[in-house]
Amino acid sequence: MDKADTDKFSVVIGGPLYQLWLRSRLVDPPVGLAGRRIIAAVVLTWLPLLAFALIGGTALGGTRVPFLLDPEVHIRLLVALPLFMIAEPVVHQRLAEAVRQFVERGIVRAEDRGRLAAIVDDTARLRNSAAIELALLVCAISVGYWIWRQEFAPRGMDNWSIAVGPLGEEKLTAAGAWYAFVSLGLFRFIMLRWYFRLLLWYLFVWRVSRLPLQLNALHPDRAGGLGFLANTLNAVAPILLAQSVTVAGAIAGQMLFQGMTLQSFYPEIATVVVLLLAMGLLPLAFFFPALTQLGIRARLEYGSLSMRYAEQFRNRWLRGPGRPDEHLLGSPDIQSLADLANASEVVQQLGVLPVGKQAIVRFAILIALPFAPLLLALIPLNELVPRLLHKLI
Repeated sequence: MDKADTDKFSVVIGGPLYQLWLRSRLVDPPVGLAGRRIIAAVVLTWLPLLAFALIGGTALGGTRVPFLLDPEVHIRLLVALPLFMIAEPVVHQRLAEAVRQFVERGIVRAEDRGRLAAIVDDTARLRNSAAIELALLVCAISVGYWIWRQEFAPRGMDNWSIAVGPLGEEKLTAAGAWYAFVSLGLFRFIMLRWYFRLLLWYLFVWRVSRLPLQLNALHPDRAGGLGFLANTLNAVAPILLAQSVTVAGAIAGQMLFQGMTLQSFYPEIATVVVLLLAMGLLPLAFFFPALTQLGIRARLEYGSLSMRYAEQFRNRWLRGPGRPDEHLLGSPDIQSLADLANASEVVQQLGVLPVGKQAIVRFAILIALPFAPLLLALIPLNELVPRLLHKLI
């Protein structure tokens, strides 16, 4: 397997939807024109809702929850859905770069690169499956609609999507029908499709982690040479950020129109942040056994080496007279001892995950960021800004 083989890896390109985008000129191979796809998605999912709401008189009034004042629908369709589109070139490029590093760094041995190529081919076959994408589409429209009506659709409250009759009967408005079957259907399909492709990435990484990898405990990344995998967190960040944005929008709508307090959502917010953080870290955790064994073995080996070298240094310079022409000042033995100490420090700091604590904290903050505007419900903006300025100055 060479560079050309690793360049073929992608969990983004391929599949029926990608082929449709190609025919519609909504993608410039491999994943260009994301802006054009965003515009097409907005035209298909959001603009009809605005038109129906204007015709029905529920755009800015005429109901308890007007369309233009409903934060959930706008955040879902104008923020989260575009984030899914923006993620495509990011995921395609960065995951391909990560796969390439397994070969360029020699982590996968030459004799095992055929197995790596087979894993890449298996991933591509699953990615291109028309049956799987069709099943996701059917699930998004049918099961997704049933769950929405049972669990998430507004109940007993007249709004732009559902009209409540005098006897309490509920009926989808024209805007609500388009939202339920087209807008939400497409949104769920794109989301499920991304989750399936994340699953492909997890499966790929898990299979690679089971290969006999050539890891080096002295690599300065403190991850045995696997530190490049930390960049995959940034790759999947837009996908997971879109999910947290969607949840934040739903919470904002309930706080605005149903009188809910932010405190009542603390458990849900914490659960979402932890769950999405775990989703980002899961593929990196597949290398936990290999890095743990590498650390144990390296600490024993370099501990023994350090003991032997230190003993020889002591016998030569502290116990023995040394040669008459030798001087301690400028002796290479001193530098070698310092180099050995630096190498031992690298080994001692070898982690069990190919990502540092700071990167994990930054990723968690990014996921939690969409919930920050909800704090305005607790602290008015005219009070929050002076407090922040006081802390910064």
